[in-house]
Amino acid sequence: MEPTYAFARGVLMAPTRLALRFTIEGLQRVPVHGPLILASNHSSYLDPMVLGHLAHRRHRHVRFLAKKELFDKAGVGFVLRHAHQIPVARETSEAAGSLDAAVQALRGGECICVFPEGTISLDLDPMAGKTGTARLAAMSGVPVTPVGMWGAHRILFKGRKPRWRAGVAETVVVGERVRVGPDEDIYEATDRIMTAIAKCVARAREIYPQQPKEGEDRWWVRSPATAVMRPAVRSAT
Repeated sequence: MEPTYAFARGVLMAPTRLALRFTIEGLQRVPVHGPLILASNHSSYLDPMVLGHLAHRRHRHVRFLAKKELFDKAGVGFVLRHAHQIPVARETSEAAGSLDAAVQALRGGECICVFPEGTISLDLDPMAGKTGTARLAAMSGVPVTPVGMWGAHRILFKGRKPRWRAGVAETVVVGERVRVGPDEDIYEATDRIMTAIAKCVARAREIYPQQPKEGEDRWWVRSPATAVMRPAVRSAT
């Protein structure tokens, strides 16, 4: 394990494991060896650590596709670069180069983690997916393993004050792989991937073991029924 990766994993995962009580359904669907694309919903700043924990349970190291702006930040950028994470210049001509780097990593048998929505969902329901994940699957020939996660947003969510405490349930559901053909319509493939992710989110909500206590704010609660796919936005060109 690379020193920077090992250091970052230790520093970030220690508080995550203390705060979250994990339940994982479908862990056997994450292969121990070979190229792997893990694609998940995104509802918390802790989600990268949760996906990393999932992969580590199968003895996998992870490489994330992360927005390029993070690599420009002091400290964070140093760790990301030296842990060999992959910068993505979103919605620019450089984005294709990011996919090329990810394809090369997959050809080397690595695990690539992506959040197809591209950002945290402020209403907690799955958003329309960007096409990058489907493009990566089509270019590499590696199927997408969908993941639904639920619970970490109770601790660290965009626009809300952090609420660190121990014992918050985090439910992770791994679904059946989604294959993308090289000539498949990229928007239809994106919707199939997001449908699979939404199904995993719905299941994670269904089996989530905790409910709000009496008098507690219910802002974080959502029904499984609202975890549905939103169609990808097609380019005007």
